[in-house]
Amino acid sequence: MKTWYVFLLFAVGFAACNQNNVTIDNSLKKYFDENHVQGTFGLYNNGSGQFTIYNLPRFKDSAYLPASTFEIVNSLIGLETGKINDEKMVIKWDGINRMNSDRDTATEWNKDLTMAQAFKASAIPYFQEVARRIGKDTMQFWLDTLGYASRYKKAIINKIDTFWLDNSIKITADEQLGLVKKLFFDQLPFQKRSMRLVKEIMEMEKNSNYTLAYKTGMGVRENGNAVGWVIGWVLENQHPYFFALNIEGTRSMNMPLIRMNILKGVLKQLGYLQGKM
Repeated sequence: MKTWYVFLLFAVGFAACNQNNVTIDNSLKKYFDENHVQGTFGLYNNGSGQFTIYNLPRFKDSAYLPASTFEIVNSLIGLETGKINDEKMVIKWDGINRMNSDRDTATEWNKDLTMAQAFKASAIPYFQEVARRIGKDTMQFWLDTLGYASRYKKAIINKIDTFWLDNSIKITADEQLGLVKKLFFDQLPFQKRSMRLVKEIMEMEKNSNYTLAYKTGMGVRENGNAVGWVIGWVLENQHPYFFALNIEGTRSMNMPLIRMNILKGVLKQLGYLQGKM
């Protein structure tokens, strides 16, 4: 058994692993090329146990800062420890006018926010305050319990309110896909209520054809490049399909637009979001 199949087994937990489990789809490269980015995409069909992956080495071996995708775990820990009461809990704005990475005023951040609002807006200040309330020791306990971002190196908290943003911990796309799969099936070591609330606020699109649930993230690598994530699942005819998208490009790129264009393009090419699955 090849080493990378072992990695996939531990990260995603599928029962049988052989060469028929993974399809390398290089036709997806065009979505990255036309947007002038590097990256990887992986999708897991839970019903068939099949993976579809573009750029396997990056998917399984390359780790990057989680950025705001960590808000999934931060929210779960906050709910579990009582630092967040529910998705309606408000944290007051501290009055500091913050800017987005494109130097525009972060209007969605600079106000009082509920957890649900902060999650959808990737409002870093909200979740920094949640992390401070959780505390370093408790946060480290939960990272260790989850084995979060520990594929090649144990995730050690540097500074409690920036460690998921400052490259001090790193996660692979494979680990990200495994996380959302376990969350969907209530296989994480949290109360079902905590997982249910997070799953509900991850739902971004819902119609008669599909439900698209995800969390985005955007950060800056040590080399100065922008890194973007979209991780989650698409639910069609009550069947879940889990995905992780990772992209990298210049800091001047329109990350929010590009990552969603790539995600939607890839999913549609694979037959999703059209009511056909």
